Amino acid sequence: MSSYRLRSFSHWLLALFLTFTAAGQLAAQDEAKVSQAGVTPGAAAAAAPAAAAGSAAGAGDPAVIQAGDALFKANCAQCHAVKDVVVGPALAGIDKRRPLPWIVKWVQNSSKMVASGDEYAVKIFNQYQKQQMPSFALSDAEITSIVAWVKSEEGKTNPLGGGGEQVAGKETGGQTAATDEAGAGKYVNVVLIVLIVVLIVLVVTLVIIANIMKDVLRGRKDLDGRDVEILEQKTDWMSILKSGWFKGTVGTLFVLVVLYESIQGIMAVGLSQGYQPAQPIAFSHKLHAGEHQINCAYCHTSVYKSKSANIPSANICMNCHSQIKTTSPEIKKIYRAIQRQQPIQWVRIHNLPDLAYFNHSQHTQVGGIECQTCHGPIEKMDVVYQYSALTMGWCINCHRETPLNTKGNGYYDNLVKLHNEANAGAPFTVSSNGGTECSKCHY
Repeated sequence: MSSYRLRSFSHWLLALFLTFTAAGQLAAQDEAKVSQAGVTPGAAAAAAPAAAAGSAAGAGDPAVIQAGDALFKANCAQCHAVKDVVVGPALAGIDKRRPLPWIVKWVQNSSKMVASGDEYAVKIFNQYQKQQMPSFALSDAEITSIVAWVKSEEGKTNPLGGGGEQVAGKETGGQTAATDEAGAGKYVNVVLIVLIVVLIVLVVTLVIIANIMKDVLRGRKDLDGRDVEILEQKTDWMSILKSGWFKGTVGTLFVLVVLYESIQGIMAVGLSQGYQPAQPIAFSHKLHAGEHQINCAYCHTSVYKSKSANIPSANICMNCHSQIKTTSPEIKKIYRAIQRQQPIQWVRIHNLPDLAYFNHSQHTQVGGIECQTCHGPIEKMDVVYQYSALTMGWCINCHRETPLNTKGNGYYDNLVKLHNEANAGAPFTVSSNGGTECSKCHY
């Protein structure tokens, strides 16, 4: 009876340890889920055209203003602010200086208006060192929503000063999300600490109880030989270390570890995940794409319409840096490249093998895939590195898990119907449309 009690206490101790270990793992998983939750990058910009479809009469509509905010950050923030001059003029009061139809024409094709001899257009062009504003393929409704957002920002005070309206707006929304995430993470950490403390207290308590029971049992006279043997037994560590099963277990584990590391090393041959070379010019994506929210397509102009996302030319840099930070040592490197008529020798980071076909426009324009899906948090990188593995297995997994947006596209109607009949309503993914066939990427 007494030996049974001793064994029970050891079993309880092991069960409690496993229970609290599992609870800690679940809490850690919850924390990971909380940290991964958030707004999908670019979601606001993607929703902007739909919300901006309202007419000029809806310029006071919060949805239209929100759409204008997203469009401004994606297209205008790199050269304009609401109340301060950046590369171009401050936009506050633009609807009072010029009628809306004029603003629409100017945004859509400013060079045409300058060439036509429009008095105000020529004046602006000359006032800002004949810096040509790019033409934007925005609809009348989208431009109207930008003007509506500018009007909504005119009456706001900016405690940051300077041209920071868009930055202040970003911080207002970003701080809320960051605060929520930090609060949730702090809560999970507190729970983990409490669980660890409780586990330690229980272990200490069980050890004390076990010792007390041993002392009590030693004072009893009715114990048989087997009970006394269990009560007084001690662990012979040397015999355990010399035993065949221990040596076999250690040898097996050693072989498995060596085999695993060897396979991992072989599988990693040719992979460049984490590759972060030094570039000839210290360009910070964190500053440009993160803090200033310059849209990726402003510099990588072909990312939505071509197989490759082109490396921007020095002329694109000069759209801003002909007037901003002109004395910076890094910017002077761009000037020298232009003067010598030589391209900047950027070091390529993401490089797929020649045997694999990849089309950026097919993924970004048709598939609606965000840059961060493959390139990671690019807007937080001072120096860009290869975030994803970019292996064949990595691509295939994405094709298996990513559903296709088939709404409003008659091409898919019959395919989706056949798929649903054969797969009981399972999601229609890229793989369902042949996205894992060899010839899709290798031909």
